[in-house]
Amino acid sequence: MGRVLEVVRKEPFVGYLRRDLLVPMGMESSNFAPTVATRDRVAKAIMWTLHGKEFPAPTFELGTAPAGCMVSTVLDLGRFASVLFAGGKSGEKVILEKKTLEAMWRPQFVPAGTKEGFGLGFSVSSWNGRRRVGHNGAIYGFATDLSMLPDDKLGVVVITSCDCANAVSTKIADLALEHMIAVKAKKPMPVIARTSSVPPEMLTKAGRYTSAKNAFDLRASAGRLYFHPAKGGFRVEMRLHGKSLVADDRLGQGMKLEPSDKGFILGKDEYVLMPVKKPEPIPATWRGLIGEYGWDHNVLYIHEKDGKLHALIEWFFDYPLERESEDVYLFPADFGLYPGEKLRFRRDKTGRAVEVEAASVKFERRALDGEDGSTFRIKPIRPLDELRKEAAKATPPEERGTLFRKNELVELVKLEPTVKLDVRYATTNNFLSIPFYASPKAFLQKPAAEAMVRVHARLAKQGFGLMVHDGYRPWSVTKMFWEATPKHLRVFVADPEQGSRHNRGCAVDLTLYDRKTGKPIEMVGGYDEMSDRSYPDYPGGTSLQRWHRDLLRREMEAEGFAVYSAEWWHFDYKDWRKYPIGNVTFEEIGAK
Repeated sequence: MGRVLEVVRKEPFVGYLRRDLLVPMGMESSNFAPTVATRDRVAKAIMWTLHGKEFPAPTFELGTAPAGCMVSTVLDLGRFASVLFAGGKSGEKVILEKKTLEAMWRPQFVPAGTKEGFGLGFSVSSWNGRRRVGHNGAIYGFATDLSMLPDDKLGVVVITSCDCANAVSTKIADLALEHMIAVKAKKPMPVIARTSSVPPEMLTKAGRYTSAKNAFDLRASAGRLYFHPAKGGFRVEMRLHGKSLVADDRLGQGMKLEPSDKGFILGKDEYVLMPVKKPEPIPATWRGLIGEYGWDHNVLYIHEKDGKLHALIEWFFDYPLERESEDVYLFPADFGLYPGEKLRFRRDKTGRAVEVEAASVKFERRALDGEDGSTFRIKPIRPLDELRKEAAKATPPEERGTLFRKNELVELVKLEPTVKLDVRYATTNNFLSIPFYASPKAFLQKPAAEAMVRVHARLAKQGFGLMVHDGYRPWSVTKMFWEATPKHLRVFVADPEQGSRHNRGCAVDLTLYDRKTGKPIEMVGGYDEMSDRSYPDYPGGTSLQRWHRDLLRREMEAEGFAVYSAEWWHFDYKDWRKYPIGNVTFEEIGAK
């Protein structure tokens, strides 16, 4: 339609719309193309991921101005609503004839059994017995809701500077309309229902729940409980309201799980907690497809879940795929953003996919150092010999006003000989490619070490053991790591000004090994890999990889450890604050 206007008017769409539509309505701060003034005023928005990473939203133009991309303000959109309430008039000027406006508010398509649908540019629905029209939408980093009750001449504009937070903007719009109606009718203000955090005992409700027709997972992470639909969709956080669990999340609001004797009631169906078996290995042909594709601002994840290949697209929307051929798969035909559309993979000579065309958009495979099983490495930003000399002369930050426990570092293998060691920092097989320790040893404060040994013993019943990469780390080594690592990767190393939990002898880096073979278990990402695959809630990889990762986390957390938010292998013991920052070498520990 934008192109039609350009041809008919014989001028660019952007200039015509601003002169003949936006400015006459008083929308002086709005435009379909960026200007110097608007660039300076655009809010800083954030993108986020399911595994917890946040980053600034991109600001480039998408090139689809007539279909969206308008820069505007809450006040300007409020003026837009006022013009519509005035029957399409702005002052004495008629912007849109009333009969045209009513035609736009008439549903063009009405699904069977409803009186709602979409008109021309506006959603049309019945809300609390009133006619409601409006539009919502999103662009990288922003979610907006314009909701109007034209017969009451009431409207609300909500803009959030957080990616895909439409559920929140719509909830705010609903609450605002309810309150305005109450004020206009001189009635008491509605009470806003508030949820609370899930208590620790409810985190034990995590697991797979099934009904006769469907299933969902409840997953606990960092003290929160998340709902994951088994057949695809998006994850939402569940919080407590009364005795029920209610969705209260950026991605979803209001869905309710009522507790029952066997599990939960969702809608009219009861879902019962069922045991989940250890997943099977994936077919060999899928290995070349699983991975990340696309751009930093829009990553497509191809992963396996419940024995099916899945696509996690636009950060939050997870879809099971149907196989058409070895390299062609289909999105679900009956729901989602891309019903029945295809994903076509292109492989190299080794069978590894280098590109996937998803819904007619080409996503190139993202290069991930360490994805082939090799050790992740970086180029230090400063010479390591220089950093070693500086670190040797430096002293740890002074800690005042705290009574610390006496150091009681113990060597792990002396406490439990069947714990395996793979201390990479005593070799060149680490992210900086030089040795930092004189000997391949691992130490922890005694309470932390004893708790870890208990985990090791429990895992033995399932055929696993613990393989330790690092324990106590001298502060001078932490300082070298920090100074050598580029700023954008420093989430994976500790700030020496704060000291590391490793320096206190209360952090351990570890993984699982197979008791029969002695070999380490394959996880989603490698040890010390500085990528998104290292986050403990990273959704990619295979079910079996994630099952092993979650088993390690679950057993460690049961003994008072907490996983670090960016590293699935790093666990901090609960009492780490009670020990001072240490800088003694392994040899000095042994001498004592």
